[in-house]
Order: sequence, then structure tokens, then C-alpha cells
Amino acid sequence: MNYLNAIERHHEYKGAIHELMASIVTGIFDHKSIRSEENLKDSMKWLQSNYPFVDLVYTLDTKGVQTTNNVTSRHHNEKNTRSGLGVDRSRRPYYKKALEEDSVVVTDPYLSTSGHNLCISSAIRCLADDGSIKAILVVDIDLADAIEFLMGDGKRKKFHPFFVTVYSSIVIGLFFVVGILMYSAGLEIISLLQGENVDLHLKPFSIIIFLTLALAVFDLGKTILEEEVLMKKDILRHSSTRRTITRFIAAILIAVSIESLLLMFKSVLGSEEHLADAVAMMGTAIGLLVGLGIYVYLGAKAEAILKQSTKAK
Repeated sequence: MNYLNAIERHHEYKGAIHELMASIVTGIFDHKSIRSEENLKDSMKWLQSNYPFVDLVYTLDTKGVQTTNNVTSRHHNEKNTRSGLGVDRSRRPYYKKALEEDSVVVTDPYLSTSGHNLCISSAIRCLADDGSIKAILVVDIDLADAIEFLMGDGKRKKFHPFFVTVYSSIVIGLFFVVGILMYSAGLEIISLLQGENVDLHLKPFSIIIFLTLALAVFDLGKTILEEEVLMKKDILRHSSTRRTITRFIAAILIAVSIESLLLMFKSVLGSEEHLADAVAMMGTAIGLLVGLGIYVYLGAKAEAILKQSTKAK
């Protein structure tokens, strides 16, 4: 999930995310947990078993200076996140909010300086018996992982490398076919230039057919590569699925239209038996175009309704 999708999802499910953060902080918060770094490590082990998207846990003093090292999750590179002891975080919004409020405070998304990911911080202050602030407990989560956790997308993410491998293999196969078609077109061009038993009326059409098929197959492979391998997309968002289907159908539509046009030209040049096929293929192209237009329109309308219902909740 890219940054833009994560931020959009945060706006849609802000209430649920903030409630989850509050429950996490209150779940590990007690006076024992902030006494030492070892206690924080024990709390992190519990968090990792229940909330794997939690990145960091640490404590601050009343001046906003970090009093423990960053206690990190298992999937973090501890060389990059281990430091933190003595860092002044008094300018951070979660510190300022925690000083003003008695309850758990939650920040808006921001780029973490330790993990370099889009995260959210939650903090709560611990009061001494006399009412003074004893310490401030801070918990950072990975926003994208938290959204995937809330939406039940964790299992699919584990299989994502396998899906990418399969799609990559398919793309390589398609590009290999493109190479064969280009090679065949090259042989046809050479034979045309050499004038070996060439029918000048029909020979160019065979060359165009090879090149057109190569274009269609290449466009299909390019679409798969961009949509399923290179691009980080939110598959739970209807617009992502609609864009992928639109690109696939558009590639097929272009190929069918060109082939029908070639058959139309052939029928004009004397091969009248291709006229019916040309008309049928052109009708198919029109049907694909109309169907694609209806699909895009209804899909966009349905997504708008879903967004409105989500905002209403």
C-alpha cells in the first residue's frame, strides 16, 4: 500500500484507527511497564503477538526527552531504530497533546524518522501519587500495516511475493512472444524488399498483422507488469480494480479494431470473403467499447455511493 492510499484509508477509517490505538496503549499501560526498558520489551512481545503492526515503544520525561531506547518490533532493523535515548522530542505533537489531555492522544499520519515509514503515534501520561506527570508512554504503529490488519488483508500480503513471481513469469513469456512476432514481421519485410513471389496487394497486410499482434501482446504484458508487479495498489479500492480492467479491455479493443480495419481493406482490394468477418469484428469492437463505458460509469457511481455511506457512518 502506497502513502497516498494509506492516507486516504486513514481519512475513511480514522475513528476506528484511533480507537484501536487507544485500546493498544491502555492495554499495555501501567506503572510497571514504564519503570525500565526491560518491562517495555515484555510489553512489546505481547503487542507483537496481538498487534503485529506496532513499530516502537518508548517513554519520555516531563521535558519531552526520551528516557529509554526505542523498543522495536521483530520486523524492524534494530540498527536503524535502536537509538533514541536522550533524544529531545518536546516539539512532537504527541508530547504536546499528552501534556494537555488526561486521556490517550493520537496524532495524524507522519513520516517516521526511525523507520522511514508512514506512522501514527499515540501517547498517554503516567501520573504520580501527587498528581504530577511521572512519564509519558509513546507507541508508534505502521499505518499501512494497521489498515491491512483492520481490513483482514494480512494473509493476502504474505502471498504477494508469490503472486509477483507468477505475474513476472507471465510477462516474460508475453515479451518472448512479442519478440517472435517482431522477428516474423522482419522476415516478411525482407521478403517484400527482395521481391520473392510477392503479392504487393496483400503482402503488406501480413506484415501489419504481425506488428499489430506484437503491439497488442506487448501492451498486455506492459499492463500486467505495471499493474501487478511494479505498482503498489490498493486492491480493496474499486477504482484500482476498475483501472486494471479498463486497461486490459482497452488493449484488446485496440487489437480487435485494427484487425477489423485490415480485413475491411482486404475486402476492398478483392478478398470479398473477409467482408463479413470485418463487419463482425467491428461490431465486436463497438460492443466492447459500449460495455467498457457502462462498466466504468457504473463502477465510478458505485464507488461514490460507497464513499458517501462511509462518511455518513
